[in-house]
Amino acid sequence: MRVIQTISELRQWSRLARQQGNVVGLVPTMGALHAGHISLVREAKTGCDAVAVSIFVNPTQFGPNEDLAKYPRTWDADCALLEAEGVDVVFAPMVEEVYPPGAATFVEVEGLSSRLDGQSRPGHFRGVATVVAKLFIAAEPDRAYFGQKDAAQVAVLRRMVADLGLPVQLEICPIVREPDGLAMSSRNRYLSAEERQRALVLKRALDAVAAAIAAGERDAEALQAVARASFADQPLVKIDYIAAVNWATLEPVEQVRAGDLFAVAAWVGTTRLLDNFIVSNESPQLG
Repeated sequence: MRVIQTISELRQWSRLARQQGNVVGLVPTMGALHAGHISLVREAKTGCDAVAVSIFVNPTQFGPNEDLAKYPRTWDADCALLEAEGVDVVFAPMVEEVYPPGAATFVEVEGLSSRLDGQSRPGHFRGVATVVAKLFIAAEPDRAYFGQKDAAQVAVLRRMVADLGLPVQLEICPIVREPDGLAMSSRNRYLSAEERQRALVLKRALDAVAAAIAAGERDAEALQAVARASFADQPLVKIDYIAAVNWATLEPVEQVRAGDLFAVAAWVGTTRLLDNFIVSNESPQLG
């Protein structure tokens, strides 16, 4: 496995791979890898001939009071996991490589960037769109792999790729969960044992909504009330949002239909967690 730190070297690797007839895959991450990330890597390995994984804690997607400084960094463990999966390249640039001194260009997807997570984290999606655009320009991948857990991010990136005409196919992979149902996240390691148990309310809320949809309920406000009721016995968990939206636009819907997104975000202690499912014709699809 090769570790690359410069954009020019990554681009050279990618172009050579494609010249040799290979399909190039990219898995963007901020490190602190877990089984969810590895599921993306395995999808990339299945669908591509050459796979790069980026490890870069992107400063522009963190707000001034967020956890940039304490965001987990587990380089040695991450590399061991990726090497075991047969990854070809790890792209691990310094901040100055991605954002040269004086850099003043950013990518912003208007509208979508201020919805769901973007509403409570102003500027977050501008940072995400900018760094992912930079990664696509650097790696020139044929396919890029993201997880459904960050569903609002997926909507933003889909719009960005379409608007800019970027020649990359986005592959969205299902949520990977702990045995007790908690969606896997690098931030789960922040949770105390007590908070870890409280966090299960997110999945319970989604299960309750899924059951209501399966029983025929389609009214978005009624479904949101079902979710809120699940949080009633966890007063120490602070709801950020409970939303039923069109997954493409992140605009609220009045009646949920197949393809819509039902999403929750909540603070468990000082840790903000996300979960969601996509409504299908037959029954909700909880990852």
